Amino acid sequence: MTGQGHIAVVGGGVIGASWASLFTAAGHPVVAYDPAGDAEADMRAYSARARETLIDLGLPRAAEPAPMRFAGSAAEAVRGAYFIQESVPERLEIKQALYAEVEPEVGPEAVFSSSTSGLMLSDLQAGWKDPSRLLIGHPFNPPHLIPLVELLANERTAPDVLEKAEALYAACGKVTIRLNKEVPGHVANRLQAALWREAIDLVRQGVASVEDLDKAIWAGPGLRWAAMGPHMLFHLGAGDKGLEVFCERLSPAFHSWWASMRDLPLDGETVATLAKGVAEAQGDRSMEALMAERDALILAMLKNTKSLREDG
Repeated sequence: MTGQGHIAVVGGGVIGASWASLFTAAGHPVVAYDPAGDAEADMRAYSARARETLIDLGLPRAAEPAPMRFAGSAAEAVRGAYFIQESVPERLEIKQALYAEVEPEVGPEAVFSSSTSGLMLSDLQAGWKDPSRLLIGHPFNPPHLIPLVELLANERTAPDVLEKAEALYAACGKVTIRLNKEVPGHVANRLQAALWREAIDLVRQGVASVEDLDKAIWAGPGLRWAAMGPHMLFHLGAGDKGLEVFCERLSPAFHSWWASMRDLPLDGETVATLAKGVAEAQGDRSMEALMAERDALILAMLKNTKSLREDG
């Protein structure tokens, strides 16, 4: 999906800056807006840092990105845009106020995609007189690097919006999934929330340290999950006999594990325990060094699996 005009990026925090970096590296001119006084400097600095990663990912304009300019208002940013990526703070009242401001400037053929990580589409739609151009396009952080985008439209969404969004994201190297119904947190956030809940409880019970819990994921099932999802992996877990036999053999064990899992609050004591464990694991590495390490590892995995996935 391209056309005359530009992509508008409204919201210039880490998510919006990452989106802008991706879109310009894919050849889409961007007009950005964020009310913070230092937003332009921060977004340009972010794009400069992301450039080498985007070059490694093979984005067509990564070395010489399409232009990015900054608007004086959100309404100015979306005027004439063929695609709008909204990444303002995760508060319904802020998003709905933005929608009321920009709706008169959203073109009849434009797509308006919200990066919301957990708000409901029906609640977002309440901020529009005509929500037909709106859908959810939820990325995983950082959007310029992690391929996943979760898409959600419904009966109030115009028929062409979902297909246009899928086409544009795919052209930028994204992997999209469709949600057939709304649910708090969408899909991937609910999955990681469930895993984190159990990891926290294991720390609280003294079963393992924070550092070892993290190792248990990246050195164990995390490697498999980077290749295939849980259903396909368990389908392979019984050799050539498939998922039915896997469930027949292991359902009693899974039932006993599930029965022993508990709900728990993120109270002050729990957060302090987790923070202490993370600080110990971090050691003397800076946050910038940790983020660079994360991005380098993810980039290496993406580059080394790209041809296999394309051939498959």
